[in-house]
Amino acid sequence: MYKSLVSVGGLTLLSRGAGFLRDVLAAAVLGGGWINDVFAIAQRLPNHFRTIFGEGAFNSAYVPSYARVLQSEGLASARLFAGQIFIGLLASQIILLALAWAFTPYVIDLLAPGFRADPEKFALAVTLTRITFPYLLFITLVTLQSGTLNAHGRFIAAAFTPVVMNMTMIFFLSIAFLFENPGLAASWGLTISGVLQLVLTSVAAYHAGIFEHFARPAMTKHIKHFLVTLGPAVIGSAGSQIALFADTIISSLLPTGGVSSIYYADRIYQLPLGVIGIAAGTVLLPEMSRRFSTGDHGGALHAQNRTMALSLALTAPFFIAFIMIPDAIMRGVFQRGAFTAEAANASAAVLTAYGFGLVAIVLLRSAVASFQAQGDTKTPMLIALFAVAVNVGFKIVLFKPFGAPGLAIATAIGAWINLIILSLLAIRRDAMKIDLFLWKTVTVVTLASFVLAVFALFAAAPIQHMTAGLGRFANVMELMLLGLSGAAIYALILFAGLQVAGVRLRRLRS
Repeated sequence: MYKSLVSVGGLTLLSRGAGFLRDVLAAAVLGGGWINDVFAIAQRLPNHFRTIFGEGAFNSAYVPSYARVLQSEGLASARLFAGQIFIGLLASQIILLALAWAFTPYVIDLLAPGFRADPEKFALAVTLTRITFPYLLFITLVTLQSGTLNAHGRFIAAAFTPVVMNMTMIFFLSIAFLFENPGLAASWGLTISGVLQLVLTSVAAYHAGIFEHFARPAMTKHIKHFLVTLGPAVIGSAGSQIALFADTIISSLLPTGGVSSIYYADRIYQLPLGVIGIAAGTVLLPEMSRRFSTGDHGGALHAQNRTMALSLALTAPFFIAFIMIPDAIMRGVFQRGAFTAEAANASAAVLTAYGFGLVAIVLLRSAVASFQAQGDTKTPMLIALFAVAVNVGFKIVLFKPFGAPGLAIATAIGAWINLIILSLLAIRRDAMKIDLFLWKTVTVVTLASFVLAVFALFAAAPIQHMTAGLGRFANVMELMLLGLSGAAIYALILFAGLQVAGVRLRRLRS
């Protein structure tokens, strides 16, 4: 499992690297003004639905169901099951796309009401959303095929799909001068990337001999079980998306640039979430599902503890960076071209607020696996809905006094509430057991994080002063020096502490 986690994490890191280049180029081309505000909303809408119907809900119901059919009835039945689900997904997504195209202006009115006051902004939002929405259809089918590949222990193609997306968008942004405005280039890049990702997973599934055996959906016992588990999962994922929908609605009421400050802070915030949180969840869910299905309860909990320990060790330095040096991060990454110092400062404030929820959100995927691996999608749904209600309540309270950072603070509060309740209930049900290995890791990571925070506190100003004379490279060099030296210090303390504590993160039972 450790090898799979590293492979997925490595490819996800490659994807995030490509995403980093995409975001740097997007900031320079789109800037932090109204065009980027509109594109941020246009690409967020299909991504909201993708999370509801795709990655979040679908995987949690599909992967255990597929694994159960594969183990009990063999590959032929599993391919038939996958083919029936494929056809059902395709039909539902075509209907959703037709509705979205027909009622796009009303969707924008509902989810970005602040745009209606500016006719030019509203018109562009409608156009870009109609371009980007087909991405949902393609990426939902990609999610199904990725789940099938993952269930067979084939993680490479699925983990590479985000790289395809990022490289496609980089290409379209680089030729943005050929379009009427750069928002059109970015939107077409997103949708074309969905087509290419589907081609990639389809080819991978075909060569692996696990491509879907298409058939008209029938209400078999396996389909019924899948739908029973999918329902609560969809509601649970929809619940978490309600908070993001609230972000979309409220952020559209912010002054120009407010949406962009959230968007660019989120792009940095998503780096550790994607590399660590999603990679851990992708590998852990099928691993725990397999062990629970074979009666290896102890092995499932063992895998979970090791995954959580590794996730904590990798997440902590990002948490410290987001809290201690957010300005340096946003200046070094984005401040060039159309992206100004004022935009960097606004995004830095949002990044700090997001940072307080980083650890919770990374660990959520591991905590949810305690339930989903045993076919229980209802419990995480109910807890997620409660956390969302708290989240949205705080957004309403914090929006006016704090603006965009207030929305991020509410997101962090909701994430911690979700994680704490999930973990307590999982421990009570003996679906999670924090062992000595994890406690030792937490202790060492806390010590290393404290040392890193002290370093950032005293080193940030001298390093900024030292690089001030480097002209346009000053911000980049400041971030590089802070990042590399901080990473070296954290790694030194971490590995020394783990050695003294007798902790070996790679020691995983087969």
